[in-house]
Amino acid sequence: MSNHAKTFAVASAVAAAFSIHALPAQAQNDMVKCYGVALAGQNDCAAGPGTTCAGTSSVDYQGNSFKLVPAGTCEDMDLPGDRTGSLEPLERDLPA
Repeated sequence: MSNHAKTFAVASAVAAAFSIHALPAQAQNDMVKCYGVALAGQNDCAAGPGTTCAGTSSVDYQGNSFKLVPAGTCEDMDLPGDRTGSLEPLERDLPA
C-alpha cells in the first residue's frame, strides 16, 4: 500500500469517527426536557427534591421530573387523566 493510500485510509477513518461522534449531539439538539411524562424510575435526570438523577423519580408522571422528547411533542403527549406534559417543572404528582 502506498503512503498516499495509507494517508487517505487514516484520514477517512478519522473523519468517520468524528461524524459518528457528532450524531448524538445533533440528535440531542432536537430534544427538549418534558416534565410530568416519565414513569417512576424512568426520568432522564434532575427530578427535583428527593431525587438525584436519571431513574430516581419515585412517582409516575412526577411533575418535577423530565424525559427528553422530540421538540414539539411534549405538550401533545397522550397521558392518563387530565395530565399534559410541560416544558417547565410542574407542581403535580410530587412524592410525599
